[in-house]
Amino acid sequence: MRIGTRGSALALAQARSVAGRLEDQCELVPIATSGAAGLADKSRWVLDLEQALLDGTIDIAVHSAKDVPAHLAPGLELVAIPQRADPRDAICGADSLASLPPGARVGTSSLRRAAQVRAAREDLEVATVRGNVDTRLRKLADGQYDALVLALAGLQRLDRAAEAGGILNELVPAAGQGALAVEARSELPADALEALRDPDAAACVTAERELTRALGASCNTPVGAHARALDGGRVELLAWVGLPDGSAWVSDRHQGDPVGLGNTVAERLLSAGAGELLRRAERQVGIA
Repeated sequence: MRIGTRGSALALAQARSVAGRLEDQCELVPIATSGAAGLADKSRWVLDLEQALLDGTIDIAVHSAKDVPAHLAPGLELVAIPQRADPRDAICGADSLASLPPGARVGTSSLRRAAQVRAAREDLEVATVRGNVDTRLRKLADGQYDALVLALAGLQRLDRAAEAGGILNELVPAAGQGALAVEARSELPADALEALRDPDAAACVTAERELTRALGASCNTPVGAHARALDGGRVELLAWVGLPDGSAWVSDRHQGDPVGLGNTVAERLLSAGAGELLRRAERQVGIA
């Protein structure tokens, strides 16, 4: 089984975790993604891996579920969602947002995280931080930032969970955060990856992705979506839509079947004004 992955340390760790669940002999095939770097949406993270699937270079591709766009290349599909890691955001350099002094500089590369941090603490300075996890933590250690907000799952997969000073339960994670998504050609036998499939994780990611698709969310719109599995195959979906500057937002929580719940919550959010927030968010990011 040839497993395609991006070449970053985190992507390789994720691919190795998938390989470890399969009984077949596996080969990791790092795929360079530089050719997609100019794209402005999520497809830049998966385009080259999808091409490798289509031309037969790899058998499956492993993605962070939060990076997978709403629409896949024709002939490809998501064939497995493995057991999910902790989807929450973590803070490094402090134990909470509340413990930071006024004016503290908080680094993040995520528009969603930046918007929610600003909504929670308008007195903080939220600044963009670039680079991989190790680079960002080094910048924190060098004093360029007072705190960082990172995905807890990423820290755990890189054996850097001890860097987390606290969990930010007040932030709604991104759709698919903490989950992996395995993509393959449509003709792959249905039972080939049965060992990877986790029904609860798949149900939750399905609802979250349906929500962002129904809202028409993009990389320029701060949207959070976090589902948790309930008894009887139902899930509860928590959603958040706001402006990048944190000055306005709407949120909703609702329960239902995984398929259809995202559409329902999207309709409820839109009736509460989320559509205007999404349009204003696109304009704010375009001006920035």
